[in-house]
Amino acid sequence: MTPEPTIEGSKSDWFADRALRGLISTLMRLPYETRVPMMGSALRRAIGPLSGYTKRAEENLALIYPDMGVIDRRQLAQACCDNFGRTIIENYSWQEFGQKLAGTKASGAGLDAIEAAIAQQRPVIFVTGHFGNHEAPRQVLTAMGHSIGGLYRPMQNAYFNDHYAKTMTSWGGPVFAQGRRGTMGFVRHLRGGGLGTLLYDVSAPGEIIPFMGHPARTSMSAAEIALKLDAVVIPYFGIRRDDGVSFKVECEAPIPHAAPRDMMIAMNARLEAQIARNPAQWFWVHRRWKKPKGG
Repeated sequence: MTPEPTIEGSKSDWFADRALRGLISTLMRLPYETRVPMMGSALRRAIGPLSGYTKRAEENLALIYPDMGVIDRRQLAQACCDNFGRTIIENYSWQEFGQKLAGTKASGAGLDAIEAAIAQQRPVIFVTGHFGNHEAPRQVLTAMGHSIGGLYRPMQNAYFNDHYAKTMTSWGGPVFAQGRRGTMGFVRHLRGGGLGTLLYDVSAPGEIIPFMGHPARTSMSAAEIALKLDAVVIPYFGIRRDDGVSFKVECEAPIPHAAPRDMMIAMNARLEAQIARNPAQWFWVHRRWKKPKGG
C-alpha cells in the first residue's frame, strides 16, 4: 500500500482544514439546491467572522470605497462571504454544478474570436478573476465541446489545497499548479492551438500596477505567455444571477497584444467593470493590496 504524501502546514491550518472538511462532507449529503445556499450562509454567518474573512473584506472595501457607510460595508462583506461559500461548494459539486449549468449559453464578442482562433490553430488564454464563480465559464465552454486546461495558484493552507485542487483537476482539460514545472506544462498544453484559463487578480510576484485605483502587485504571466505563443486573450466571467444558483457567462472581446504591463492594465479594467456592476461577487477576502515590507 502506497503511503499518502506528507503535507506541510501549521496546526491552525490543519484544524481549519478539518473543520471545513467536516462541513463540506456534511453538506455534500444534502440536495444540491439546499447545500449551495447553506454553504453561503455558513461563510456569511460563522466562518467569515471567525476566520477574519469578513473583517478583511470590510478593510478592503474601506480602502476602495472610503465614502461608503460602515453598515453598507458590512452588508457587502457578508454578501461577498456568501458568494465565496457558494462558490466553494459548487466547485466541490462539479458534476451537479455542470448539470445545473446545462442549457446556459455563453454570450459576448469573444465567442467569434474563440472560433476564429480554433480555426487558425492559435492558442486561447481565458483570463478571469475570483468573481461570481470563476469555474462557471469553463464548465459552460467545456459542455460546448472545448477542452480547457488551467493554471492555478495553490492555496496557502496546504491541507485544504490538497483536496480543493481535485475540484479543478477532476474534469475538463489538464490543470497545472503555478510554478516553473506547472507553467511549462501549461505552455505545452497551449502550444499548437490549446485552450487554457488562469486567474490574475491575486497578489503575486510581478509589477505594481493600479487595481481599482490603488497599487497592487500583479503577475505578468498571462500577458507574457500570450505574447510568447501569439495566443488570443479573452476575459470571461461567470456572473451569479439573483436566484443565487444560476449564472450568466460572458466571453468578452479579446485583449489587444501590447506591452505586458499595458495588457495587464487592460485586463484589470475588464474585471473592474464587472466589479462595479456586481461588487458583492468579487472575493474581497483576498489580500489584494499588500503593504510593502517596512511600509
